[in-house]
Amino acid sequence: MKNLRTAVIASAVLAAMACSSTSAEQTPRPAQTDVVATVGSTPITLAEVDDKALEQSAPAGVKLSQALYEARRAALDEIVATKLFDAAAKAQGVERSALIEKEITSKAPTVTDADIAAWYQANQNRVQGASLDQVRQPIRSLLTQERVRTVRDQYLETLKATTPVRLMLEPPRQKIAASDSPTKGAPNAPIELIEFSDFQCPFCQRANPTVQQVLNTYGDRIRFVYRHYPLPNHPNARPAAEAASCAGEQGKFWPYHDRLFANPSKLSAGDLKQAAAELGLDAAKFNACVDTHKEQAKVDADLRAGEGAGVDGTPAFFINGRMISGAQPFDVFKKVIDEELKRR
Repeated sequence: MKNLRTAVIASAVLAAMACSSTSAEQTPRPAQTDVVATVGSTPITLAEVDDKALEQSAPAGVKLSQALYEARRAALDEIVATKLFDAAAKAQGVERSALIEKEITSKAPTVTDADIAAWYQANQNRVQGASLDQVRQPIRSLLTQERVRTVRDQYLETLKATTPVRLMLEPPRQKIAASDSPTKGAPNAPIELIEFSDFQCPFCQRANPTVQQVLNTYGDRIRFVYRHYPLPNHPNARPAAEAASCAGEQGKFWPYHDRLFANPSKLSAGDLKQAAAELGLDAAKFNACVDTHKEQAKVDADLRAGEGAGVDGTPAFFINGRMISGAQPFDVFKKVIDEELKRR
């Protein structure tokens, strides 16, 4: 079932056309300096085209540069894993398939009926009304794949401990202009995590505990920046964003932020003002700020910054300029943050 898949990897597929004749040679891959068009006497190189094309959005909504990186990174990870497995198999005098069976497949915990039932109960929104019997086998397959993947990753780490692996594939990074947005953490922290978020977005609410887990885990090594990105289909999102910015004027952005995410159904104009009063803000000053839309320009600036960085939905995160889209699990953040810390 499509809705039972744990991840969807956006990829860019590069195909080359070749003649079937045995005497024909494959078309050489064009170089970045190759001229692909002229306007009058002015040449246009492939590098110029790529610079423009890679800023466009791929069908999945991410930038083509990010989709291409993810495809390359997935391929690179598989190549690295294969080489490590082959080396380990050779050292043990066995075939790679035998090594994988011995070290990975046989060590993955068996999925029980209780495991399947527990997953089914915890993921009612994903099974879309199907009965347990209807989705039992897909759930079993999903859980089995996850467990095999976990054991595989653990085994790869043991191999990397004896055969160091260094990846030089550079990910795309977005440059986001500095702003006076609310922050947590030291300005000189090695990791900058920027979030573009919407107080009415259920996925942003789902991601909020994960963000807190990231901050708790990495402490003073991370600087967190919050920026507003109210979506047009969420009518209460912009008023809530402006209200939170008004709370920031009085040094209470973070308590107000936490209050709104803890009460996602209370985002009406009255609710926003009541929350400020209950948090001890100067009510008259806060209400005037909200009623006059004093912080509208600030929210607009955040929206423009997000659009310029390729944001088209929320939540969207940037870790040292590397984009993570959606309410991803903690392990996704951890992988990128750990890579960035190693780079430094």
